[in-house]
Amino acid sequence: MDFTEQAHAWIEMAALGVELLATVLIIVAILAATAMYLVTLFREGLDHPNEYNQYKQRLGRALLLCLEILVAADIVRTIALDSTLISVVALGLLVVVRTFLSWSLILEVEGRWPWKSEPDDAPKTPPHPP
Repeated sequence: MDFTEQAHAWIEMAALGVELLATVLIIVAILAATAMYLVTLFREGLDHPNEYNQYKQRLGRALLLCLEILVAADIVRTIALDSTLISVVALGLLVVVRTFLSWSLILEVEGRWPWKSEPDDAPKTPPHPP
């Protein structure tokens, strides 16, 4: 096996590793968010509607992060291994679909479109001292 074939094999394994990382993160996030939700429900009772929103937000944020990781894996695989016109178009379609999913998740989690600024009544993080 020459250097080019080895490099392609390593890049393919790296892209697969990144995809597996995203998959594991999704599963862990779902399990952790669900466990926290159930513990709160059992501890504080079923009439705690804010917990459901926090549960959705935790899941949404985890999915957003994992979508970004999956896009990165697709970009690495396409650019480094298969930069034909068909694969670049397929990558473009994947990015469009995942971008739409990301926007939908942001709308669901934060209640606003990604290009809209946060409302004035949103909690602000205090400035860090120099």
